Amino acid sequence: MNESWPVAELDAVRRLRVIARSTPGTTFAERLLDAPFDRVWALASDLENQLPLMITDIGSFTVTSAVGERLEARARSPLGLRARFDVVLRPGWCLMQSRFVLGGMAAVAEEGGTRLAFFGGLRLPGIGAADRVLHPLMAPMGARALKRLTDQLDGTPRRRCGPARG
Repeated sequence: MNESWPVAELDAVRRLRVIARSTPGTTFAERLLDAPFDRVWALASDLENQLPLMITDIGSFTVTSAVGERLEARARSPLGLRARFDVVLRPGWCLMQSRFVLGGMAAVAEEGGTRLAFFGGLRLPGIGAADRVLHPLMAPMGARALKRLTDQLDGTPRRRCGPARG
């Protein structure tokens, strides 16, 4: 390579958008928040407290080990279903996957605030064939998850109905 090669660098939100759009069975949402990056990411990266508030299918999310930016966590649904997640968590970037679920968040500082993105979806054999049917059903999920998080930033705490099961 020489210096005349084109270079394309993507920020964290754009990288997450590429992953979401190239992965069947996922939803993606983003919004510009009127809040500084440090405040937004401090809240978003508090996975144990925020994921159960953002995603109704998560009753609890517990980090079981952490080595640098690599985490392992256990999620439990309100119905008692369990999943082990591998997580990469660094400033502005979170990518999580279990055997059947894939998700993540990204944030970048922009003029006027912070752009925050969320994506989630299923990792199932043959999901690509069902993507046309699943996409409209899953599309609102990402927007709802972001709204629940931004409600926290705006001082509108969201509480779960009933106690979370650990």
